[in-house]
Amino acid sequence: MKKLLLNLAAGLALTAAASAPALAQSTLDKIKARGNIICGTSEGVPGFSLQDNGGVWKGFDTDFCRALAAAIFNDPNKASYLSLSSKNRLVALQSGEIDVLARTTTWTLGRDIGQGLTFTAVNYYDGQGFIVRKKLGVTNVKDLNGASVCVAQGTTTELNLADYGRTNGIKFETVAFATLDDTVQAYEAGRCDAYTTDLSALSGTRSRLKDPEEHILLQQVISKEPLGPWVRKNDAAWFDLVRWTVFALINAEELGVTQANVEEMAKSSQNPEIRRMLGSEGKFGESLGLSNDWVVRIIKAVGNYGESFERHFGANTRTSLPRGVNKLWTQGGLQYAPPIR
Repeated sequence: MKKLLLNLAAGLALTAAASAPALAQSTLDKIKARGNIICGTSEGVPGFSLQDNGGVWKGFDTDFCRALAAAIFNDPNKASYLSLSSKNRLVALQSGEIDVLARTTTWTLGRDIGQGLTFTAVNYYDGQGFIVRKKLGVTNVKDLNGASVCVAQGTTTELNLADYGRTNGIKFETVAFATLDDTVQAYEAGRCDAYTTDLSALSGTRSRLKDPEEHILLQQVISKEPLGPWVRKNDAAWFDLVRWTVFALINAEELGVTQANVEEMAKSSQNPEIRRMLGSEGKFGESLGLSNDWVVRIIKAVGNYGESFERHFGANTRTSLPRGVNKLWTQGGLQYAPPIR
């Protein structure tokens, strides 16, 4: 009887082991095995992510992908990009087609709890605005009562427009398009009286129109649009790595660590905060599955948060956006990162 029970127990254990799902491979392990990171990017938003004449993706969001590749591989060029429309960007992340979604995608409750995805950290505070032709004589959003408005499908922009109209008793004729290019082209062709999206994107779009001076951005902001990278749920280690890469860029600016001085700071700084961040003290990189000089790699590749912002939105760029609330908290802005310690 005892032997029978032992055999039965062994059989049950083997059955349970055979039926148990294999331990899922982590996102970081998959990336390391593949040899590159796949980032979901936009269809082309000036300043954020746009291909140059040579087909190379450049922009603020692209810099973030390069930062991740630098942290993992010590090579920012080991980031590849998949161009995604607003309509299919979240599906691509859900399905595992991309490792991280680093394109203008607003943090909302519905997205964060109901789609198997999670937001990591805000790297750009934005708001929804409108662009119109000067000849319409429109100076306020409320002047657009009865107007047709171009908008991209599958965006919070579309929902915000409906909410604003309902709240303020304004009737908009919403004309929605599947892609960003279709939306912009429809506005420029005169199919809509106005075009609405995030203010940062509108600024870049205006610069690319045939005659930018014929168009103006209205001053009203009708929504909050906190933007930043997204990952899939149920991979806490990858979530931490992506989130702390955002924080590392912000902390580096606050502590005065730049692309030009990062290597020297790693060797000679006596500031304990800087030493921990750059891996001279502690093993914080190892706890993320990286080398302890992971932040040095990042800053060497793309600079700190402020350097990336200036490179893509500064006064000498076509996009030319003020830092505004995206200044550091020490300068009156909202950008604030927890300490590395």
